[in-house]
Amino acid sequence: MKTSDTTKPGLHPRNRHRNRYDFPALTQSSPALSAFLRPGPHGDTTVDFADPLAVKALNQALLAHFYGVKHWDIPEGFLCPPVPGRADYIHHLADLLAEGNGGVVPSQASVLDVGVGANCIYPLIGQHEYGWRFTGTDVDPEAMRSATAIIDANPGLSRLIRVRRQKTPTAILPGVIHKNEMFDATLCNPPFHDSAQAARSGSERKRVNLGQAKDGALNFGGREQELWCEGGEVAFVSQMAKESKEFGRQVQWFTSLVSRGENLPLIYRALQEAGVEKVVKKEMAQGQKQSRFIAWTFMNDAQRARWAATRYK
Repeated sequence: MKTSDTTKPGLHPRNRHRNRYDFPALTQSSPALSAFLRPGPHGDTTVDFADPLAVKALNQALLAHFYGVKHWDIPEGFLCPPVPGRADYIHHLADLLAEGNGGVVPSQASVLDVGVGANCIYPLIGQHEYGWRFTGTDVDPEAMRSATAIIDANPGLSRLIRVRRQKTPTAILPGVIHKNEMFDATLCNPPFHDSAQAARSGSERKRVNLGQAKDGALNFGGREQELWCEGGEVAFVSQMAKESKEFGRQVQWFTSLVSRGENLPLIYRALQEAGVEKVVKKEMAQGQKQSRFIAWTFMNDAQRARWAATRYK
């Protein structure tokens, strides 16, 4: 079984997925993956990335092998996230926190995952890589049950990860950040599309690019609230910017992915209207795919220095 060790361009230096997948090692950690292996075009081994079951089996193997998560599953139809890209967000967020802590990534950080989803992917990676504590929020009861089941099935995770229901579907931060509660950062993968039709069209394009018919299950899945909201990511992040002002002394950095670079000017305008002190953009890449997250804070440099001195002793 030949496996390429070519480095994947663009990923963060600490990302464990910078090399091509080592399928012998992955199948040793998760034997179920072996049923989905197939010959690649260059004599190597791969999986069919157009097959949602193969993608899920690969995720199970990656989480078991690299992050010690031996039991991971999601209900049918929920978003099955690509692990390398999600890990990149965590590592770049770690760099952002390190910048205010003398270049050292804080191990005591507490992070709010807005929209933890059924997969619970960011907390699973972040707790393993940095020992961070996570609070994951979601509006979907089934997603909450799935995330809770993952936490309960893996010993030790309940000490570092908890989930919290957002009971108001129209709210993002109010109701899930409690009085006197402090978070070093939030992270979020907001709904990308601005309508159900746009989400379906995007799914169809992906399926065609993967050599499949337009109709059918997308390889990475995704429920309605995971894929779209009215106004898309601009509306979602702009609302989060407006809401974040209320919690500007309880959260050091608010962050969110922004899939489309052309959406940044409108989001920057919303942040300016919210009166933020500072905005940072972190560029990310995986091969040809470009992405980024933005971070904003209502604290000045002196206030963030006091925050670090108090919390990262």
